[in-house]
Amino acid sequence: MSGAEKIAVRVTEVTPLNELVTRFEFTPVDGRLLPTFSGGAHTVVELKDGDLTRRNPYSLMSDPFDQTSYTISVRRDDEGRGGSLYLHKNIKVGDEITISNPVNLFSLDLRARKHLMIAGGIGITPFLAQIKQLDRAHENWELHYSCRSKALGSYVNYLTSTHPNDVHVYYDDDKQMIDLDNLLDGQPLGTHIYVCGPKGMIDWVRGKAADMGWPREAIHYEEFLAPQPGKPFEVKLAVSNKVIQVGESESLLEAIERAGVDAPYLCRGGACGMCETSVIDYSGNFIHRDHWLEDDEHASGEKIMPCVSRFEGKTLVLDR
Repeated sequence: MSGAEKIAVRVTEVTPLNELVTRFEFTPVDGRLLPTFSGGAHTVVELKDGDLTRRNPYSLMSDPFDQTSYTISVRRDDEGRGGSLYLHKNIKVGDEITISNPVNLFSLDLRARKHLMIAGGIGITPFLAQIKQLDRAHENWELHYSCRSKALGSYVNYLTSTHPNDVHVYYDDDKQMIDLDNLLDGQPLGTHIYVCGPKGMIDWVRGKAADMGWPREAIHYEEFLAPQPGKPFEVKLAVSNKVIQVGESESLLEAIERAGVDAPYLCRGGACGMCETSVIDYSGNFIHRDHWLEDDEHASGEKIMPCVSRFEGKTLVLDR
């Protein structure tokens, strides 16, 4: 089965937070209770954009135990393929759309004695739900949140007013930066690190923690990679005996789905490995953008993650 089960929801709130980020609230159309989830979970939002169906993952930021509504925040990406732009420009209160049941690839490890959270930009969203979960359980946590500017600091006022001693904010335009060496060095035994934000921040935190001897299982991260546009290309699906064209503004996974071929997925952001597909034959170059496959797997030409990766060349035959 492709993806998680789906839920028909109605848009009940559209609130711009700043020039880039807008908050959306969804309630179930049938009036039933929504599934509970754990902090760090995401939902896949389906958007009918002309002939295309976009399915984009967004972290749930509402209270995991509130079954009356789900809330997400979406950063507008003017350089992307249009999913976030479509939400910002077209979705309004009263619209009915489809979302998936929550899936969690960034869950809290509740064995931890302390939870150290490091967020960058829109990467703050999963932590909002995790903080609600941790507060309910009276767990020990600390958040370090890096923003480009005060104007773009989504939820800074809320976080610093409700948790003044636990939230630390840094603004790039004020030349403020997390002192990661001292931060990681001063944590009690049993602390777990969670990082969500731009790839550079994630790599920085993971690398520094590894260099300082932090156990690999104590370092958690989430990075959904939005599919990037690129040159159109042709793909043969060997099992279903179809030849498909991948447009410049759609992902390979979306093109496979458009052809009526079932393809499994969970995150649609290069993180979970669910859509991993074997390559039968190719003549050309892969543009790997996932962070699931290892470097040697990328180099082998034997696998591709169709949710975020592309191809340039004459021939690509997949085991689908």
